[in-house]
Amino acid sequence: MQDLSSLFLLRKDITFLNFGSFGACPRPVFERYQQYQLELEQEPVEFIVTNGPKYLEQSRIALGKYVNCHHDDLVYVTNPSYAVNIIAKSLALQPGDEILTTNIEYGACDKTWEFYCNKTGAVYKKQPIRFPLESKEDFIKQFFSGLTTNTKLVFISHLTSSTGLRLPVEEICAIAKQKGLMTFVDGAHGPGQVQVNLQTMQADIYTGACHKWMLTPKGSSFLYVKKELQHLFDPLVVSWGYNAMFPSSSKFLDYHQMQGTRDFSAFLTIPNAIQFMQQNNWQAVAAACRQLTQQNANTICTLLNATALAPITDDFIAQLYSTEIKTKEPEKLKSVLFNEYAIEIPVMPHGDKVYLRYSINAFNKQQDLDKLFDALKSIMQKTNLIEP
Repeated sequence: MQDLSSLFLLRKDITFLNFGSFGACPRPVFERYQQYQLELEQEPVEFIVTNGPKYLEQSRIALGKYVNCHHDDLVYVTNPSYAVNIIAKSLALQPGDEILTTNIEYGACDKTWEFYCNKTGAVYKKQPIRFPLESKEDFIKQFFSGLTTNTKLVFISHLTSSTGLRLPVEEICAIAKQKGLMTFVDGAHGPGQVQVNLQTMQADIYTGACHKWMLTPKGSSFLYVKKELQHLFDPLVVSWGYNAMFPSSSKFLDYHQMQGTRDFSAFLTIPNAIQFMQQNNWQAVAAACRQLTQQNANTICTLLNATALAPITDDFIAQLYSTEIKTKEPEKLKSVLFNEYAIEIPVMPHGDKVYLRYSINAFNKQQDLDKLFDALKSIMQKTNLIEP
């Protein structure tokens, strides 16, 4: 794999195996970000009032082409959790309505849905998923066994945070459409790691992070809503877009885009991040990262005496790999890996399990994973932090 580590700003003394949490911005994109911030400070009024809407439109046009949707069907948000709050708050849930999801979704999204379901008397139904998965068909069968006549919405991750698994969202959206169900895909880990084509996916709603696998600065994500449904969703912050003095052609944009003073420079770098990926043949980079991820899966499973959660194929595994790790002190284990072995990697409790997840991107090499394996062996020999 081509060595692109010099293009990233990450500390050289840390083995960074946690790209999945907050991403890492390459130097050229970060420098463009700082240029936008400087322009903002040099003439704030011109930047926010006059140029801001034009800059945002240019960015949305580039992103729309990247994820294959009309740019006016996208609005920028700081993170996918913000997007989930927009949808959950406005969904007009009634007592007994059910949100069908899995028991392996991201914790912040679980909390959001539970909050609004508790307020309305709706049910956030976390369908249990049995591991190991045998196939995509196995997952789909398990998931839709939770379907009832009360199901109002399907909410599912494109790739889950704790298990790292890529889920068959295209097939799930197609089935849900046949059944007349609204679909919402949490694509926090999608864009930049796997291909996202919103037209062929047929999701009614999709949120994606650009500051993860698309390499932009922190706090840049998007919400896509199918045009026919946009009128259903109010802004979290009611501001100048309501009864706008100078309305655009889209109330969806007016409501959600301009919400008072904020630094939206990170949003504007998305075209630069896309250009960076194109210039560096990112499809080949991602393929090499995926290969490295999958090649080491059996090694870590054997080391930790764990069973793979799913077949180690492109159907389920991209640039994230999680394995169950038996530890009663996940926070302490993470701290030891960082402070004593200089390895940045998440150790994540989820339900009654704990998962160790490595992420692979352009700056990673086999030596990084070898260092992780050696550290785990050392910890197992010297402590009882990891149970056999």
